[in-house]
Amino acid sequence: MTFRRRANCAAGSFALLVALAATGAAARADQTYAVSGQDVVHLGGGETRSKTVYRGVQRLAILRAGNGISYLAHVDYDKLVDGGAEHASASSTSTLLPTGEMQDGPAHDPDYLTILDQPFAVQLDLPTMRDLHHVKGPVPFDFPSPITGAPLRGTLRRLPDAMVGGTRALGIAFEATGPLHGALPDHPALLLAGRIHMRGTAYYAYDTALLIALDATLEIAGNLDADARHSPVSILYQRSLRRLEQQSARAVPTPHAS
Repeated sequence: MTFRRRANCAAGSFALLVALAATGAAARADQTYAVSGQDVVHLGGGETRSKTVYRGVQRLAILRAGNGISYLAHVDYDKLVDGGAEHASASSTSTLLPTGEMQDGPAHDPDYLTILDQPFAVQLDLPTMRDLHHVKGPVPFDFPSPITGAPLRGTLRRLPDAMVGGTRALGIAFEATGPLHGALPDHPALLLAGRIHMRGTAYYAYDTALLIALDATLEIAGNLDADARHSPVSILYQRSLRRLEQQSARAVPTPHAS
């Protein structure tokens, strides 16, 4: 998964709503999410194909740390790669400082499954929630590609409210495109020339302004730059998270359990 900021940005996860600080009223809280995703790579017009599928359970803890607020995410998951399966875990930490800056790390999230490594902020401030609630039409925006830093241009729009895990939530969606020239972090041998298309939906709880549901997709379509035949390449990354109700969360074992 490549929803990351470019190297010359501050370290850590890219958030589409990165300018929107988390609410300072947050106290310690624990959230549990069902996590799923897949990576699909096609090379040479479908001649070579690989697919990786992820399924797991994520726990997010939010607690005050000195004058800041820390977000700690841990995921236990199964990783299925072309018929084979393995169990893995990932973790990520971010701290909201009194200055409003988000300090990321430590982290070990090689498959980009934690809620802190997604293209939407884990929590919004209350004024932003109010502003989003009153959005009537598509809002244009530009932001750096999580792969190359080149600008992606698109729109943000309001979705109807929904119930997620028994909680009323505000919905937003985005879609953006931009160019790609160069290698991918998880495929450094592939030098690509093509386009990136990102789209996603996110739902934030009205009572806490926390991200409680997410669907994010990143698609790459292009050609191998270093290949005289300009072989076509297509890559799909998908990630989904859904917060579980407390009763359901207690009943869900980690994927490794039998």
